Amino acid sequence: MKVYRLHRKQILPISLQDAWPFFSTPRNLEEITPSFLNFHITSQVPDDIYSGLIITYRIAAVAGIPMTWVTEIKHVQAPYQFVDEQRIGPFRFWHHQHRLREAEGGIEMEDIVHYVMPWGWFGRLVHALFIRDRLETIFDFRRDCLAQRWKVPPRSPAP
Repeated sequence: MKVYRLHRKQILPISLQDAWPFFSTPRNLEEITPSFLNFHITSQVPDDIYSGLIITYRIAAVAGIPMTWVTEIKHVQAPYQFVDEQRIGPFRFWHHQHRLREAEGGIEMEDIVHYVMPWGWFGRLVHALFIRDRLETIFDFRRDCLAQRWKVPPRSPAP
């Protein structure tokens, strides 16, 4: 079984007191998810997350085919971190840590995702051909959306 890891960090020019309400409000996930996923929350959700919260979504993750994704929110430590874990969905395993910490110029937002594909060797092939790039695209969109929302200056191209 191959456990994949996706790791992203981003500095946002806001305080923890401004960041936490945005990132801990489930409805805001729709705003920072690319439209090609047709992502919609289907359960009733509170304004603020808590440990044990179950959230259901409809998402078109593969070939535009809608599917249900169910996550449980765990390990909430406001205003610093929480975890969402897939209970039902396209992955065999999905564990997504959301971390916030004060940093020079604002906050550092960090995403650490560990996931396992279903289907053994075929899942590893699908990951190499499609899923890895799709996840990178989703998190690139999220980075750009947050940068635009909080007016982060454009990144300099690498030399």
